[in-house]
Formats: sequence, C-alpha cells, structure tokens
Amino acid sequence: MSLQQHLDNTTTPKRILALDGGGIRGALSLGYLQRIEDILRAQNGGSADFRLCDYFDLIGGTSTGSIIASCLAIGMKVDDIRKMYFDLGGKIFAKKYKWWKVFQLDELIHAGYDEHPLEEELQKVFGDITLGSDKIKTGLCIVAKRADTNSVWPLINHPNGKYYNSADGKNKDILLWKAVRASAAAPSYFIPQTIDVGGGLPVAAFVDGGVSMANNPALQLLLVATLHGFPFHWKPGADNLLVVSVGTGMSKLDKLPQDITKNNLLNWAQQIPDMFMQDASWHNQIILQWIAKSPTAWQIDSEIGDLKEDLLVTDTNNKGLLSYLRYNMWLTKDELDKLMDKQYTQQQVDDLVEMSNAASRFELYDIGYKAAKENVAEDHFDKRFTIDQSNKAGNGIKHFKTGAVPDLPFAHATKKPISIRCFKMNEAFEVETIEGTLRGKPGDYLMVGVNDELYPCEKEIFEKTYSFNS
Repeated sequence: MSLQQHLDNTTTPKRILALDGGGIRGALSLGYLQRIEDILRAQNGGSADFRLCDYFDLIGGTSTGSIIASCLAIGMKVDDIRKMYFDLGGKIFAKKYKWWKVFQLDELIHAGYDEHPLEEELQKVFGDITLGSDKIKTGLCIVAKRADTNSVWPLINHPNGKYYNSADGKNKDILLWKAVRASAAAPSYFIPQTIDVGGGLPVAAFVDGGVSMANNPALQLLLVATLHGFPFHWKPGADNLLVVSVGTGMSKLDKLPQDITKNNLLNWAQQIPDMFMQDASWHNQIILQWIAKSPTAWQIDSEIGDLKEDLLVTDTNNKGLLSYLRYNMWLTKDELDKLMDKQYTQQQVDDLVEMSNAASRFELYDIGYKAAKENVAEDHFDKRFTIDQSNKAGNGIKHFKTGAVPDLPFAHATKKPISIRCFKMNEAFEVETIEGTLRGKPGDYLMVGVNDELYPCEKEIFEKTYSFNS
C-alpha cells in the first residue's frame, strides 16, 4: 500500500497506532508491539515481509515512542527495532555528566546526560530522511513541545498539512532524526533541540513531548486524524477508525501520608515527572473510554469504574466514535511477581520504573512481551480492519486474491451454453498460458477454450461448473 493510499480520506477503515513516552521503558512497548505484529501478520496474509506500517495508516509517538514510531514508519520490523533500541539505550544513558568534574559543571547545569550519543545514534538509524521523504511508508506524527511558545507540535508528513510546505512552514524539510530528537528532549535529561521550521518563522526550541498532555499521544493522534484544521479528515465511527495505544508501564504510588509530608525538594523533583505523565495519560484514557466501547477498557478508579455504561456519543449501532485498544501494565511487585513467576525486591521494581536505567531494557522487553501474550488477544483486532487486499498492489491497480471476495456490488450472470472440449488427466500436468505456467493434478481436466487456449481445471470445480453433452 502506498503512502497516498494510507492517507486517503475517501477510503475506510483507517488504523492508528499511538506509542507513549517513558524513557528506556520503551523497551516494554516493543514487547507488546512484537505480539501485535505477530497477530496482524497472521491475519493479513502471513507474509514474512509484513510490517506494521502496512497495516497502520498513521503511526505516532511521543519521546521514546517517537523513536519507535519513526522506525516502524520507515518499514522496520519490530525485532530489528528491538536490537537497535537495546544498542541505543545502552549508549544514550551511559554518559552522564558528573558534578565532581569541574569541566562538566556547565553542561550538568543544563542537562543530566550528554546529548551527542543520542544524536549520533539517531543519525545512524534515520540518515538524511526528512519528514517529506518517500522513505516514510505511512502516515507519521511526532509529538513534540515547542518550549519557546509553550505549544504542542504534532509534526506530520501529510503533504496537505498547513506547515508541511507553504509560506507558513517547511516541515517537509525537517530531518527525521531532528524531529525525533526534539520529541525526546526530556528536560533535566537532555538539552532542548532547536530546529529551523521554515516559513519565515524563527528557529524553534523543542523539549520532550511528554512535557504536555500528550505523553500518551492517543487522543492527540485522534484529533490530528479527524479535526478540520489538520489535513487527514478521516471519518469517525467504530467501523471506520481503530486506535491502538501502547504504554510503557506505570508505577503505583503507595507511600503513607506521613512519608509524603517528609519529601524534600530532591524527592519531589524525582517524583513529579512520573506523576504528571500518569495524570495526563489517565486523562486521555478517560476521554477515549468515554467515546468508545473497548474490549481493553481499564478501571479508571473506584468511583467512575471503566465507563462501559457511559458512552458519550453513539452511532446507529451504539458503538461510539471509534474502536479503541489500550495496552499497558502496572510495574509493581505484586504484578511482576505473578507475571514473571519470580520474586522481585522493591529496589528491583524501582530500577524497572526508573526511565533512565538502561540496564533494565532487556528485562523490560521480556516483561512487555509476556504481558502481551496474556493480554493482547487475536480477536481484539476485528476482521473489519483487515487490510483491503484489493489495494495491496500500492500502484493504483486494484489487486484481488483468490479466496478473498471483495465487498463489491456483484451482479449475477449465467455463462452462455458454449460447448468446449475437455479431457480428464490421469497424471500430473502443466500448461503454459499467458498468465504463466499453470499446473494440474491427476483427476483434473485439460480444457480447450473457444479460442483454442489450453488451461487446467480442478476436478471439483469442473463437476460444479460443467456437464457433459449428450
């Protein structure tokens, strides 16, 4: 399927994949994505060449999610991304500035980690690919936060976007690695990323998209896909739009009130980012479960429950504005002990929660994959969202596959009673035709058409279609 076909708003259904931010915990997301890729490959033809960019029409992410989203959008397999991510994580969180090294004090005042390893690794992966490159195979949305204007910027590759290629902006020329770096510029971790956004605008300074309400970008991507101000204009409806949202794991605060009151400035500085991220994520979760029936609905809290009885907007089928799947998990001792069948110490749990602890990336992937095996079901992905095989060619030519009858307004017709010749073969045979060499097996018929063309006909089909002349 071509990029144009993915973006086309005259066809339905459309499928969106949204990936949360969360530092090195993106490895957990990759565990879920491997399971999702396996399921969707099996449901959509089973080809080893299948990629998630074949299925999803828009893939977007925030921070670490933008790294994974961009890799998927350029056609990488999840397993290849996993290998890259393990290598990347070990490098970008390895070089931390030291307060006792006097020559690094200036850098430490601005950020905790050296940004150069991150930039070098992103350039290796994405090279000179820009947002306007045809190497991006499906819709892509990188969520960043413009710090100098305090505004969320969804950087998209849609040619009709207001800031894509106009007097207002030249986002098509932004290097993909720089866009990703902008989305992953977490304050206190890495310095902001500056980008020339074109269109006569000043150079913009970006920080991590997680410093917004879109660290879980699912709602933001829904807005991008459907609001008039954006160029997609996709039709809402549970049969028309699927949003799949994948998290990076969540911590659970279980301190006693008296412990909270003893927090010092450093304690608060360490806890506040995760608190804000979870608040924003749950806010998005509430809204999405409010407008969509979901087989993966989360229990929001003990007061409002899972909102299954609170569908805000209904269509004629009482299904809501979209189909919605959310995959995430609690990173708590009880959950991990049960899932992984071993005993964790609280320190080990805290190490998994820490977003810059690169040593956890291998186990986080294993945790995500095992959780996905339990929680991501094949029937979550309804058949109505299976890739339309008639558009598979991606070259403007309709493509059909035997056994998959397309949903077209077929008329009924009866073959004219034209007599043709046939001979039942008692051995395997093959026939050269304009479609290539066709093979028949013992018991099949060799047919001679009205223009003396030869072709094989299976015994079962012959008996259903033909009768011998008397």
